[in-house]
Amino acid sequence: MSKKNIKKKFENIYRIMLKEYGHQGWWPLTSDGKLKPEYHKGDYSYPKTDKQFLEICQGAILTQNTSWKNVEKALTCLNENKLIDIDKILAHQHNALAECIRSSGYHNQKAERLKIMAKFLKATPISMLQKLDVKTLREILLKIKGVGPETADSIILYAFNKPIFVIDTYTKRIFSRLGLCKKDVKYEELQELFMSNLSTNNPQKDTELFNEYHALLVEHAKRYCATKPRCEECILRNECKKSI
Repeated sequence: MSKKNIKKKFENIYRIMLKEYGHQGWWPLTSDGKLKPEYHKGDYSYPKTDKQFLEICQGAILTQNTSWKNVEKALTCLNENKLIDIDKILAHQHNALAECIRSSGYHNQKAERLKIMAKFLKATPISMLQKLDVKTLREILLKIKGVGPETADSIILYAFNKPIFVIDTYTKRIFSRLGLCKKDVKYEELQELFMSNLSTNNPQKDTELFNEYHALLVEHAKRYCATKPRCEECILRNECKKSI
């Protein structure tokens, strides 16, 4: 397939999903201890406060190796205990923090990582980090214990509102089935494939596009492209190598 056709396919997949599912309004944020997405669909200006910024960072850590449904329970508990706060996270007893986020799995490990992230943000102001370019910011985040490529990129895209495409299990699954990458494709390889075919060289537009595209892929995986796919009903069946 030519580069031009690959680019067209990436764009077409996006249009089909957006038409079917609409704007997803990511990243979901809590409000007053209740799980209520504060992202207005089509509004990519979040986070608006330092608390929302911290919550996205916490969510990116908590979602490691688990579903968002389990993360929501943990974030609700953190909010109810006023722990979406750098100083309070640092002062909170490890065991109590771990129990609060138990629903997210690996709770002892993640409690440690929440404290490490809070310590990092305490020492390195958000306002300073915001001034960094994507490459430098990513290098810094990847040096934090417990922060891998997906977590770092989620923070860069959704907390810092900077253009980078997040690759997750859903993305690999969908695009390998579509015939656009290998099943065991490397993270950076698939990320480059997305960014090279979607980038407009306008940072704001790219950020909004990467944000929405990734969220749509998550929704599509939930509805049709699960571990056991529902190919006959899938809205992407005409684009998919698996169904041909």
